[in-house]
Amino acid sequence: ERVSQYSRLIAEGLRRQGLYTELITDDWTEDLVRSAPLHDVGKVAIPDSILKKPGPLTNAEREVMKTHTTIGAATLEAAHVEGGARGFLEMGRDIALCHHERWDGEGYPRGLVASEIPLAARILSLADVYDALTTSRPYKEAWSHAEAVAWIGERGGSQFDPEVIAVFLSQRDEFDTTRERLADEEREETPA
Repeated sequence: ERVSQYSRLIAEGLRRQGLYTELITDDWTEDLVRSAPLHDVGKVAIPDSILKKPGPLTNAEREVMKTHTTIGAATLEAAHVEGGARGFLEMGRDIALCHHERWDGEGYPRGLVASEIPLAARILSLADVYDALTTSRPYKEAWSHAEAVAWIGERGGSQFDPEVIAVFLSQRDEFDTTRERLADEEREETPA
């Protein structure tokens, strides 16, 4: 839910700024929101010993982890072909495959550069990193909102699309509010 809502914030912010208006329609944004939870579907094929490892991954473990992108894309492509669905499964496939690509071409699995990376994946990438930084994981404690914003802000033009970063930074307060609201909802749903 968090990654979906962060992705919505970025897409709507890009459109408000007059960017990608031919692409970012209401339907496209809804497909993005629906596709966002599928970005890590390939992790079902990654051993728990790697996924839940409390410390840093070895080089070999990191290479196994990287396969979640191609596995996820292949899974969603098969679902798309089998079901004939357009839109959200196609976008989900692109996101699963490309959400670890980097603006500077240093990402994986294909080393795509800049606008070669589908816009939905560029948006999801930032939303996913913000979520990962601001939530606890087996290998790290949650960062504060301010720490995450500062870290992400330094990576425009290298890891992240500069336009996506600019929109994120202009909406940092909305990200913080969304993060807090969804954390509160999660606490309310967790049995005492």
